[in-house]
Amino acid sequence: MEQTTIVSFCLFLLYISTCPQVLHSAITSDHRHRHRHQRHDRRSVKLFVFGDSYADTGNSIKSATGSWKPPYGITFPGKPAGRFSDGRVLTDYIASFLGITSLVPYELRNTEEKSKLRNGMNFAYGGTGVFETLVSAPNMTTQIDFLQQLVEEKLYTKSDLDSSVALVSLGGNDYAAYFLKGNQSQDFSAVSTSIVNQLVVNLKRINDLGVRKLLVTAIEPMGCLPVVTSIFSSYQNCSDSMNAGSRFHNHILHQKVEDLKNQTTTRSTFVILDLYNAFLSAIQQQKHLQQAGNSTRSENPLMPCCVGVSSEYSCGNVDEKSGANKYTVCSNPERSFFWDMEHLSQNGWHAVYSAIKSSLRPLCFF
Repeated sequence: MEQTTIVSFCLFLLYISTCPQVLHSAITSDHRHRHRHQRHDRRSVKLFVFGDSYADTGNSIKSATGSWKPPYGITFPGKPAGRFSDGRVLTDYIASFLGITSLVPYELRNTEEKSKLRNGMNFAYGGTGVFETLVSAPNMTTQIDFLQQLVEEKLYTKSDLDSSVALVSLGGNDYAAYFLKGNQSQDFSAVSTSIVNQLVVNLKRINDLGVRKLLVTAIEPMGCLPVVTSIFSSYQNCSDSMNAGSRFHNHILHQKVEDLKNQTTTRSTFVILDLYNAFLSAIQQQKHLQQAGNSTRSENPLMPCCVGVSSEYSCGNVDEKSGANKYTVCSNPERSFFWDMEHLSQNGWHAVYSAIKSSLRPLCFF
């Protein structure tokens, strides 16, 4: 199929705001009539994910991670499956946009049928970062090593990478480690610049491996996370000082990614997904409903759905002796924005995805 036809269908997709499966169906139909002997590239698109708990769909160790315990996964897939949410996370929505099913986590690659690996792979691990964090799990550099090894083993070819997309979503745990370690010999700006610099080095490495389309998330408004708002405002308001740190990170990220664009081939595309404003927009919209006294959507968006019964417990904890739940779950998870003290609910991720969906337009052009 000619490139102009593909572009036209992509623009049509964005104009009518439908899902990518509609695009795929339309192109496939046209393909059957005009080029029966060829196969359309969109079928071969793969997604490779590098990140932390915002993107992890099952890599974290079951015995040590709450994401494998109830009530995680109660909305999707109906049981704990390694997602740090009640349901779908960012990875699932990006995969859906590309018209592919959810990815096989790297840790489960040897237990799944080979056919399930054709959509790509998820290398994200909860708790990890650009550098080493407080969690002992593969950081971003090691996650890229995993992909490189699979390429060397010929599980994926250079051609596969050429028509693939990479999603990179991490950084928050690097800041958590900085604050929690209490060793602030470096000022925040120096730490932030160091994190972004290494992040961009890693983006270039992924690009050098052959992946031409790269999505990288801006950092969320850290001052709005329940773990912060519970301390400073009883879930009522975001911390301006923490959010200023997020804005600084994102400012540097934009600068460095722009520099990277200027250094690489025109066939490569780097897109920053603005989680910062997507979070704020969704929170503000739900706050308006709350203030308006809407009876069906009056929940405080800063209040997490699943919380420990006291400060010593968290979502998913149980009493070691009796097995009794030491957490509570809100009556309407589908209306919450935050699922637990750090992570979004499926509803929250859907709201964020809706806000950033227009940024995914460059992925239509292969």
